[in-house]
Amino acid sequence: MRYAAGIFDIAVIGAGHAGIEAGLAAARLGASVLVFTINMDAVGNCPCNPSIGGTAKGHLVRELDALGGEMGKTTDACFLQSRMLNLGKGPAVHSLRAQIDRREYSKIMKHKLELQQNLQVKQAEVTEIFQNEDKSWSVVTRMDAVYQTKAVILATGTFLGGRIYVGDVSYDSGPDGMFPASFLGASLKKLGLSLRRFKTGTPARVLRSSIDFTDLEAQYGDEPVVPFSYETEEPGKNRAVCYVSWTNEETKRIILENIHRSPLYGGKIEGIGPRYCPSIEDKIVRFSEKKRHQLFIEPCGMDTEEMYLQGMSSSLPEDVQIAFYHSIKGLEHVQIMRSAYAIEYDCVDPTQMDATLEFQKFPGLYGAGQFNGSSGYEEAAVQGFVAGVNAARKVKGQSPFILDRATSYIGTLIDDLVTKGANDPYRMMTSRSEYRLVLRQDNADERLTPYGRELGLISDDRWAKFQNKQELKKQERARADQTVFSPTGELNAILVSRGTSPVTTGVRLTDLLRRPELSYADLAPIDVQRPDLPAAVFENVEIEIKYEGYIKRQKADIAEMRRLEEKTLPRDIDYQQIVGLRTEAQEKLQKIRPMNVGQASRISGVSPADISVLLIYMTKLAKREKTT
Repeated sequence: MRYAAGIFDIAVIGAGHAGIEAGLAAARLGASVLVFTINMDAVGNCPCNPSIGGTAKGHLVRELDALGGEMGKTTDACFLQSRMLNLGKGPAVHSLRAQIDRREYSKIMKHKLELQQNLQVKQAEVTEIFQNEDKSWSVVTRMDAVYQTKAVILATGTFLGGRIYVGDVSYDSGPDGMFPASFLGASLKKLGLSLRRFKTGTPARVLRSSIDFTDLEAQYGDEPVVPFSYETEEPGKNRAVCYVSWTNEETKRIILENIHRSPLYGGKIEGIGPRYCPSIEDKIVRFSEKKRHQLFIEPCGMDTEEMYLQGMSSSLPEDVQIAFYHSIKGLEHVQIMRSAYAIEYDCVDPTQMDATLEFQKFPGLYGAGQFNGSSGYEEAAVQGFVAGVNAARKVKGQSPFILDRATSYIGTLIDDLVTKGANDPYRMMTSRSEYRLVLRQDNADERLTPYGRELGLISDDRWAKFQNKQELKKQERARADQTVFSPTGELNAILVSRGTSPVTTGVRLTDLLRRPELSYADLAPIDVQRPDLPAAVFENVEIEIKYEGYIKRQKADIAEMRRLEEKTLPRDIDYQQIVGLRTEAQEKLQKIRPMNVGQASRISGVSPADISVLLIYMTKLAKREKTT
């Protein structure tokens, strides 16, 4: 017998990285929120790599923190090792990455949910959702409890129809041996959502004491530690060391001789796997010319002896896993504590959504994270935040919250998903943004904290600190423009030592910083009037001076993009009736229903000629409406 269990503004289905950010954001905006999790001990779980950040992903975490999210602060509270990646390249691709204590991360996030006002956490499997006649939603659990809500956020991760594969063995399961969500998928299909099967995988976890570290390359963290969160003032120290090893010809032989036993190559796995994070057997087959592949041996926490083998995910049988792991230097006698596995799961075609992550045909229904076809904790978290904010604002009768491609990687990610879709698990990369020199991780606060303040998620104290930082930056830029150094021997000695030409006349600090060979640190001995400012201020100023011309060019491109974004498209427009549009463009536009011309221009299959036709049509439509 079903029973009425309660009434909430918003139900969040799933308490992984997407569900956590969705629930916290919505509750902090004043909505009453119920967050469901299949297992209370899996809140904030990291079933794959025990790390947060990385190339482009670090940008997402910084942006989420600038808006008022939690992932950055929690990472700073439980990191084991922190490194800034890509320092040998330009600042657009510098990305922070931290190894974390995965159990500590989960514990902190669970406690934050428990302490949050307006939010309840419930262990239950949701088996059905349906929309009522008044457009509200009903959420049904396996215990026959029925909750009434105004909005629902689907953040099911890899639990939805989850199925584990290890060689010939397969069984229904969520990640880490959790129960799967076995019934909700049928309910979503009945509702009318278009689902597909994706696949991901994870490496083995092994016992630390069974690894021989003698000849392995040690990988240490960076000092001083750079925090993810703009609120973290004392980020702490690195507490762990990672190690690097390599596969070899013997590893390759073992895998190729047993490739027929892989469910991936035997046809048992139907789901599409991640293009940019393939299994080790996929690497061996796809990159057959390579003699070896790198792997990283990473700690899972301070109070566990489990080590994670980054880069070695597999769905091969256990006996084959043991053989190929034992062929690798340092792992000759390794003991496997958790076998590697692949997991197949249901997700949705994200082109059914608007940029708010609300389904076009189902008002009040939102998707976030791997349910939307993306991969990664960071991609999930930022989508959860956007879905939570928009659900709360819709419930309160407020305007939607949309970030465009020029504001953030978050906006880029969501725009890619809802306009292009995802043919395989979507992973954020810096190359996906055409404005990446503007969307650096060092200026995420400058770009997005005003949005977070406007939403109501940035405290007065944090806002005051942000404004103070911006004023300090403004003052330092003015000082750099006004400071002139004489052509002294000391200055020229510095210039020559850095491989750049000496000067014979006075030179401004700004002009010196434009030289690629020079930095603020190099000029410290002669810049004696330099004020004592946070390192982040000098970093911002130096980057903007060095790349000023390129940044101006990108800002001009952004202005043109926004010109097209301002041309909104009616939601009821019949694209098949627009003369001059190619058939493919008509079909794509009819399906995706972009919000504006800019978004339409980014849909695969819509050409510049189609956009010209669309602009002419919109001009005629505006004139017709004006005369009537």
